[in-house]
Amino acid sequence: STWTVTGMTCGHCVKAVTDEVSAIDGVETVVVDLGTGAVVVTAATDPTREQMAAAVDEAGYSLV
Repeated sequence: STWTVTGMTCGHCVKAVTDEVSAIDGVETVVVDLGTGAVVVTAATDPTREQMAAAVDEAGYSLV
């Protein structure tokens, strides 16, 4: 699934979002595009909007 995150400005931001989203149960890979804010998640079962919002919020950013 693909999500959009706002507020990321650097490599640290990408790592923070990647780490938090990776911690969601079932998530296999997370690819973050800093330029567009796209976060592509590969998972056995796609995370819910609530799970993604909580993970992104924990990292300090906002889910669109």
